[in-house]
Amino acid sequence: MNWLIVLVLGILPQLAISQNKGSISTENWMSSPGIIGTFVLIAIVMVVAAVILLVKLNSYIDTLKQKQHDKNKMAFDDEIIAMEEGEIDSILEKRKAALTYKLSGDELGGENEAVDEKGLVHHIDNKPNNAFFDEKKKTTLSIETPEALKKVVIYYVAAAAFWLVLGTTIGQYLGMKFVWPEMDHQSWLSFGRLRPVHTNMVFWGWSSLAMIGLGYFVIARTSNTIIHSYKLAWTGWLLINATIILGSLFLMAGINNGGGEYREYIWPIMLLFAIALIITFINFYKTVAKRKISEIYISNWFILAALIWTIVLSIIGYLPFYQDGLGETVIQGYYMHQGVGMWFMTFTLGLVYYYLPSSLNKPIYSYSLGVLAFWTQMLFYTMIGTHHFVFSPLPWWLQTVAIVFSVGMVIPVVAGTTNFLMTMRGSWNHITKSYVLPFFLVGTIFYFVGSMQGSLQAFRFTNFVWHFTDFNVAHSHMTMYGIIAFFLWASIYAIIPKLTGKEPPQVLVGAHFWMAFLGLFAYMVSLMAGGTYKGLSWIEGNAFIESVILMRPYWVWRAIGGSLMLLSHLVFVYNLYYMVKNYRKVEVEVKSKKVEDITV
Repeated sequence: MNWLIVLVLGILPQLAISQNKGSISTENWMSSPGIIGTFVLIAIVMVVAAVILLVKLNSYIDTLKQKQHDKNKMAFDDEIIAMEEGEIDSILEKRKAALTYKLSGDELGGENEAVDEKGLVHHIDNKPNNAFFDEKKKTTLSIETPEALKKVVIYYVAAAAFWLVLGTTIGQYLGMKFVWPEMDHQSWLSFGRLRPVHTNMVFWGWSSLAMIGLGYFVIARTSNTIIHSYKLAWTGWLLINATIILGSLFLMAGINNGGGEYREYIWPIMLLFAIALIITFINFYKTVAKRKISEIYISNWFILAALIWTIVLSIIGYLPFYQDGLGETVIQGYYMHQGVGMWFMTFTLGLVYYYLPSSLNKPIYSYSLGVLAFWTQMLFYTMIGTHHFVFSPLPWWLQTVAIVFSVGMVIPVVAGTTNFLMTMRGSWNHITKSYVLPFFLVGTIFYFVGSMQGSLQAFRFTNFVWHFTDFNVAHSHMTMYGIIAFFLWASIYAIIPKLTGKEPPQVLVGAHFWMAFLGLFAYMVSLMAGGTYKGLSWIEGNAFIESVILMRPYWVWRAIGGSLMLLSHLVFVYNLYYMVKNYRKVEVEVKSKKVEDITV
């Protein structure tokens, strides 16, 4: 790991800060390190997708071969079933005689016809087209988990799924507006009003609720105790949902906080969300404080840190004396990137440190790598927000600091990616058995690819080309969707069946996975390519309308990719409904105490 620190702190910063506006030229833009690195990262995603697809196809072919083998065996059994009555009586007599069977000493040799003399065969199925699956391992987790905690997790995840579908439906509608701008003429349906509705709904509604719901289980489980207060958990649930409802209505009515991206909610509404975060932090902290074990698991480090940072962030982002001039620009970069990195990314990584090893039934590969990733994330992520304002009126030194710290993010990203991939090592056969590991694998690859691409995008040349273009939309979806959403889905599919005892149909989970992945890939690549050409068009001094015209085919692919993503969300909601509908509540008496009263 020492070589990586030397590379990041020594060589890469020199590459990042050695560029200046006067030396930038687009003649050989394809040879730029940022451009080349982005191509390499996209290729990594394609290779991983191809590997997963080949493994799944190979498993499917093996299944077909096994079905044919079973069919041949069934045909032989059918012949026996079709025998005359006398022949059947003879077989039954042989079975009765098998009850008194004793070894004769020549069982391993001889030329006698093979028969079931021990009467081992007890069932014949003459429907060879039916699929056969190994019986899944039973888990005691459903019994050990209090019903009150199950209910909290399920309701948080269910509310998150609702906001995911509604939020991405709005996003798809906005994507179609790029192709058909005359779809409507209502002010409350205009792009300027609906776009922040979409982003805030999927940020604070889908991602935040899902993270907190899954976090409640992690906090209790890793602390070997019960949640401090279920009442506080439900209060937080109500406040967050109220924030989304009121915030969306106000945004569609044209009442907003101005141009601050991801902080368009006015402060009285965002105050509800901040209170929910404070309540959640108190609940999590007191649960960890009364833990039954001495150690604090690494997941809790990430989760509690994410809550602390976001509470501070919510306050700083809405302080009135930062709301004008260049001060607001600096705070906007801080708020936007802290929201993504210190709330969504940090909290979700905490979830992965629990759900990934637990789903594979093995410990995390390296606790030390987890600690390294945690502290370097805390160090480097706090200063990178200004890289969105390179070549702006902000001080040049501040822009340079943001670029250097962006390169420093290589350390936590490589540490985290290595930890997750090494944890998966030796368990790749799980890819053929379920889609939980593929969701984790894709999330891990996008964690590496999206984060590294963000560091490359911070370079001055790539910023010069891509800033203000659709490329940034592609990058945000690569991170918030490819990393956060895939990790959340993996965690949901890993824990909900264990809590309810109901597995979703693997075919539908597969449909969810592939539509989400292919949709994201089409969305991402189309906007990356189109955004690059748009940036180059602006640099060449072409009229703005020309860049709009050249983007049309890429916007069509954006709509196609968005459609696949939305369809995958509908499948996910059905899978979730299937897992939680009418699940059997476990009421077990343990030493005169119900399971709700015992620790998890």
